[in-house]
Amino acid sequence: MPGLAVIITTYNWPAALEAVLAGYLSQQRPPDELIVADDGSTQETRTVIDTFRDQAPFPVKHVWHADEGFRAGAIRNRAIQNSEADYIVFTDGDCIPAPWFLQQHQRLADQGWFLSGNRVLLSQHFSQEVLEEKIPIHTWNRLQWFQARRRKQINRLLPLFKIPLGRWYRRRLAKAWEGAKTCNLSAWKEDLLAVNGFDEDYTGWGMEDSDLVLRLIRNGVYHQDARFAAPVFHLWHPENSRDQLEENQRRLQQLIDTDRIQARVGIEQASAG
Repeated sequence: MPGLAVIITTYNWPAALEAVLAGYLSQQRPPDELIVADDGSTQETRTVIDTFRDQAPFPVKHVWHADEGFRAGAIRNRAIQNSEADYIVFTDGDCIPAPWFLQQHQRLADQGWFLSGNRVLLSQHFSQEVLEEKIPIHTWNRLQWFQARRRKQINRLLPLFKIPLGRWYRRRLAKAWEGAKTCNLSAWKEDLLAVNGFDEDYTGWGMEDSDLVLRLIRNGVYHQDARFAAPVFHLWHPENSRDQLEENQRRLQQLIDTDRIQARVGIEQASAG
């Protein structure tokens, strides 16, 4: 398997990022590089990353741009440009990986396919407890997770089971773009570059991941299901502002109504600018 990078988006939540980064020190298959795609955080986040870099047995990069609102697509594109790996796993700075997270993304990776996994949601109180007490949930065994489910600290258990689903099942929705989220998604770097990465016209929360996935599928890179293989634990937080959602939905509908494959404003435009 060629080199594997993990790209983690973050914005001004250093306590969560610290918990997420700790999960990558316990991976059964460590990343070949880890890139924090920082959407404009302050010095406190940089300090967390610098401390982690001293602990990590793999290269750690911090890609940052100024805080001009929610621009996750743009900072992910900068991270893709800075990656030296052939295969990229995307996740968020509020998603703690299971120990087998990267191993399973690597196992399921195949030319001509991208992967999307799922998540276990933590309750508000449990999320606060995990962060305040620095509980290493990434090291927990199944019994501990069963107990957490019984206490209603998590919303479900099923994603934690590694079920050996056949290739036919994982590829049954090959052309389905709905539902794939960049909190748990992976793809070949060459496939991302071929569609010009994320469309940076999307600002504010929502739809930039659907836009990317739809363009990948149009370019012959299909959707493989990584559920019951590669879960993350999603920390509770208040909803992001939806003030740009209607505009982003309009942009996505414009894409659906065309056969466009390239991002209008993506990696090529940023490189040229």
